[in-house]
Amino acid sequence: MLPEAKAAVCMFYVIGLQLKADMAKYAAIMGWGMAVPPRVLTNAELERMVETSDEWIRARTGISERRVVGPGESTSTLSTEAGRRAIAQAGLTPDAIDLIVLATCTPDRPFPATACTVQANLGITRAGAFDVAAACSGFVYGLGVASSMIQSGMARTILFIAADVFTHYINWNDRNTCVLFGDGAGAVVLQASDTPLGLLSCQLKASGKDEDLMAVAAGGTRLPITAELLEQGYQYVTMQGREIFKLAVRGMGDSSLQAIADAGLTPQDIALTVPHQANLRIIEATAKRLDMPMDRVFVNLDRYGNTSAATIPIALVEAVEQGRLHPGDNVLITAFGGGLTWASAVIRWGRP
Repeated sequence: MLPEAKAAVCMFYVIGLQLKADMAKYAAIMGWGMAVPPRVLTNAELERMVETSDEWIRARTGISERRVVGPGESTSTLSTEAGRRAIAQAGLTPDAIDLIVLATCTPDRPFPATACTVQANLGITRAGAFDVAAACSGFVYGLGVASSMIQSGMARTILFIAADVFTHYINWNDRNTCVLFGDGAGAVVLQASDTPLGLLSCQLKASGKDEDLMAVAAGGTRLPITAELLEQGYQYVTMQGREIFKLAVRGMGDSSLQAIADAGLTPQDIALTVPHQANLRIIEATAKRLDMPMDRVFVNLDRYGNTSAATIPIALVEAVEQGRLHPGDNVLITAFGGGLTWASAVIRWGRP
């Protein structure tokens, strides 16, 4: 081999060793934060807007109230506030962030990515930024993506946010959907770690053939919005609740069991399950399928409703604040959403 070729081989070998050294096995959750609008919409107020009742809503969903954005509030403003709190909670400054990932299906605009707006709002000048869309499963999907970026060595510190403003897509005359949704954002800061913390396993699933079970029909390139479609209400979310219920319980249950097994654990090793907060009946049915007692399941949808991708990170923040999450705890997160998508993951809570 020529000396030049030997030198090149040695150089690539050294680069490979350096890349391997920079790669971390885990992405620990170093900080967390949430943001919800101040405006509270109660079931009693909905009684005056649509043919429904507080008793009907609570019996079928478990929801008592939800948060709704007002003037000047959007997915980016909620994301910015949640991100700012997560960075501060991690004891970092914005310039420590290498990458921003935002899970949302309700971006500020079709493009650019709302993550770029958040980057500008937080004054993070050197980080990349992009959005992930997986509807209500977005936090689990995005956590898998962000953790993989750290494990590959492409980033060391990531701000991962999940946020949605679903009430902008709600027909307030449709009692089957308007009682369900609220707005909010949750964020975590992930950082490279050799300690087995953060994401231990992740199962991401989808069934595109069932995409119309929950969707917003118009506004994209398949069906551009027109005055006629607006008149017919095609800009609003529609869903077939009974079919979704069955698929959600099966999907969340099956993927949860697989994620637990992939982490080398059993359901008894899970200290707390934090499910997507869509419907209390779905949560209870999923817990039953996992043989998980409800005192090991976190529920807060009574106060926030379904905030889509934001439900799990908001619940994680409140679980910590209420003393239900401790360092070293194994946490199961599981979600189901439009697409159809479903996903589950096991996290080991704590900082290195």
